[in-house]
Amino acid sequence: MNDIGWRALGAGSTVAAYAALCASVYLRERRRRAAAARNAAALSEGSGEPPVLVLFASQTGQAEAIAWQTARQLSAAGTPARVMELNALDAPTLAAARRALFIASTYGEGDAPDGASVFAERVMDSPPALPSLRYAVLALGDRQYANFCGFGRMLDEWLLATGATREFDRIEVDNGEPAALAAWQAQWGEAPTLGIEGAATSFTQWRLIARERLNPGSVGAPVFHLGLVPQMGAMPHWMSGDLAQVAVASDPARPRDYSIASVHADGELQLLVRQEQHPDGTLGAASGLLTSTLSVGDTVALRLRPHRGFRLDGNEMRPLILIGNGTGLAGLRAHLRARAAAGRHDNWLVFGERQAAHDFLYREEIEAWQAGGVLHRLDMVFSRDQAERFYVQHRLLQSADTLLRWLNDGAAVYVCGSLRGMASGVDAALRQVAGETLMSELAASGQYRRDVY
Repeated sequence: MNDIGWRALGAGSTVAAYAALCASVYLRERRRRAAAARNAAALSEGSGEPPVLVLFASQTGQAEAIAWQTARQLSAAGTPARVMELNALDAPTLAAARRALFIASTYGEGDAPDGASVFAERVMDSPPALPSLRYAVLALGDRQYANFCGFGRMLDEWLLATGATREFDRIEVDNGEPAALAAWQAQWGEAPTLGIEGAATSFTQWRLIARERLNPGSVGAPVFHLGLVPQMGAMPHWMSGDLAQVAVASDPARPRDYSIASVHADGELQLLVRQEQHPDGTLGAASGLLTSTLSVGDTVALRLRPHRGFRLDGNEMRPLILIGNGTGLAGLRAHLRARAAAGRHDNWLVFGERQAAHDFLYREEIEAWQAGGVLHRLDMVFSRDQAERFYVQHRLLQSADTLLRWLNDGAAVYVCGSLRGMASGVDAALRQVAGETLMSELAASGQYRRDVY
C-alpha cells in the first residue's frame, strides 16, 4: 500500500476528534453570524439611517471577502451597512434601498456567477424602477477572458437602465489588481486590517513534505498529489471546500487558487495539481513550481482562502451528489473525507477522467469508501475507454431516474472541475432531468454549489 493508502486508513482514528471539531466550528460560525447581524441592526437603529446594502456576487469567495471589508470600512466611518449575497436580494428590498454597493465577479465568458444566478433570473429579467437608488459597482474579472468583467459591466448598465444613479464610475479589477482595489477602498475611508473571516490570511511559508504522480502513463498532463505543512507555527484551520492560494515570485499580483483536497484533521494540507505546459514547452508558473521546481523539503508561499460558496454549510445533514472531473476531484475528496469522519454515508460520486488504467485518481481510497459504505453510489466515467467519447453529463442523463429521486429526497449537488465542457455540460444535464424551476430553487437554497475553473 502506498503512502496515500496509509493516510486513508489513518484518517479513521481522527473521526471523533474531527466530528467534535466540526461541531464546534459550526456553532462558532453561527454565533459569529448572529452577532454580526445583531451589531448591524443595532448600528442601523442607533443612527436612524437606513443601512447601505453591500451586495456581493461571488464564484470563489473573493467578492464576498471584499464586501465584508467594505462594510467594516463603512461602519468604522459611522455608516450602517448590510451585507447580502446578490441571490438573497429581491426587487422590493432593492427598490426600498437608498444606496447599494455591488461587488460582482464574472463566471466564464461574461455570465453571472453562481452567487448572482438567481438574482439575474428573477430580478434582472423583470427590472424594477429604481429612481431613488444611488449605487457603485466593483467588477472583478480576468483579462485572459474575452468578455472581461462581463457580468459587472452588464449589472452596471442594467442599474442605469432602471433609473438608478452612479456615485462614481465602475471600477474594474483584473485578478485582484491592488491599485484598482485600493481605488475602491479609498471611497469608504481608511481600510481596516482584515481578520480571518473577512479575507484570506497572509502568505506564509509552507514546506512540501510529499509529492507523488497519480497518473503515470496517462495521455494527459501529469497529475500530482502534494502534501504541505506550515514551516512555522500550528496548522491553520480550514473547512472542506476552501481554497489554497499559491504565490509565484514571477507574478506576485496573481496568486493561483487550488481546491484543498484534505481536511484539517489529516494533519497536512493536500493539493491535487495538474502540470500545465505552454506551447513553447515551458511549464505553468504555479503548477511548474509545485510539480517540478520545488523539491520535497522546500518551501512555497501559500495562504488559505475561505470559499463559503462551496462549503458544506447548511448541507451537512443532506445526501450529497458530488460531480467532477480531473483535478476537480480535490474539492470533492475533501468533502468525502469530512463526510466519512462525520459518519455520513449518503454520498454519490460521479467522476470523470480519460482512462481507467492510468487516470483513476485516488483509486485505493475511493474503492475503500465504496467497500466501506461511505459511497452509497459510485460512477466512474472514463471518456476514452470506448470508441465514442463519454462524459459525466452523459452518465447523469443515463441515471435520470436515480438523480431525480436523490434531488427530491433533498440532496445537495456539488460540482468541481473544468469550466469549459464539464461544468456547462453537467449544468445542462441537471436542468434537463430536474427542470429549470427545481434547479433555480436548489441554487437559491444553496443546494447547488460549484467550484469550477
